[in-house]
Amino acid sequence: MGALDGVRVVDVGLLVQGPQAGQTLRDLGAEVIKVELPGMGDMARWIPISMEDLRTPYFEACNRGKRSITIDLRVAEGADVFRKLVDTADVLLANFKPGTLEAWGLGYEILSQTNPGLIYAMGSTFGPEGKGADREGADLAGQAAGGLISTTGFDGEPPTPVGATVADHIGSMNMTVGILAALFSRKSTGIGQRIDVSLLGGQIYAQASEYTAYLMTGEVPGRSNAGHPLLPMAYGILETSDGYMALVGVLPEKREAFYEAAGVPELINDERFAPLLYTTEIRKELFRLLADGFKSKTTEEWVQILDQMEVRYAPVNDYAQAVADPLVTTNGYIVELEDFDGRTKQVVGSPIRMSGTPTEPSVAAPELGQHTEEILLELGYTWEQIGELRDLQSI
Repeated sequence: MGALDGVRVVDVGLLVQGPQAGQTLRDLGAEVIKVELPGMGDMARWIPISMEDLRTPYFEACNRGKRSITIDLRVAEGADVFRKLVDTADVLLANFKPGTLEAWGLGYEILSQTNPGLIYAMGSTFGPEGKGADREGADLAGQAAGGLISTTGFDGEPPTPVGATVADHIGSMNMTVGILAALFSRKSTGIGQRIDVSLLGGQIYAQASEYTAYLMTGEVPGRSNAGHPLLPMAYGILETSDGYMALVGVLPEKREAFYEAAGVPELINDERFAPLLYTTEIRKELFRLLADGFKSKTTEEWVQILDQMEVRYAPVNDYAQAVADPLVTTNGYIVELEDFDGRTKQVVGSPIRMSGTPTEPSVAAPELGQHTEEILLELGYTWEQIGELRDLQSI
């Protein structure tokens, strides 16, 4: 029994922002029905690993354990099926361009007339209102418009996107939080509500501290320069002999031993590095002076040294190294499950741990329309009616 056992979610999401919110709700115990366009499905089904390996990581990652039904929402017969399905749901989530569902006669005002408890969660790229809000976009647009890309890299070099769909992910988490809050509110009011989140809004909120610094000073914090523009201390990335190490600050009482280990004991008497916080230029100079010492040892040697000193750090892992880290598997961030053919398969687990109602990741995403007949029969359709809908290409 998951925390959301008994909650039914209709997921009309595409790619990551909407579907990952649905995936989180599914891991928390909700039933999630994924609605897809007949013959086409979620666009994530069309982003393979390569032309030689047609498996689809974006779709698999965000849709495990859901049931898939195909409905063409653009035609009257399909819209009627969809309304009947939504009437049985607690939550509807989507991330179409703003106004799309309304144009099909499936807006919140209409659907909530027959299902007043409906929680109607919409995700967009730029927000639900204002000039340009109806532009289509995706993760890269959220990273760019929200300012994240402007913070990456080094001064004087072109900025580069983060190498993961973080704007989509943050948008999905904001959607999930809104849905959970609306479910809680509905317990006392009996009434659902509309929720709107966006990639742009999510990026700004994720950088709330940095934006607040700008709003306070009028000065843009600037590039990360292998650290953070607002944290001018021993905070950043250093190269080792076989990789990289993230150094997460060195407290004053630990500096003497740290400088000794790094081969620069003279820095303990250098007045430039005496304060707790440095200027950006002094931080850059400190890392320049630490560079040779860090390159003289392996990452694992630095792990042992920094552990003994109780200095905060983390090795800079690639995905293979992270998956091999016992912390990742012990905590269930990557889990091994048995698929329907009895083979062991590794999947990304839930980052949420609950003692009373544990999360339960699923092993596989559904085939396109795999559960169409099953769901329609549950809604009261007969086989004859299902056949007629098939003839009309509505499902």
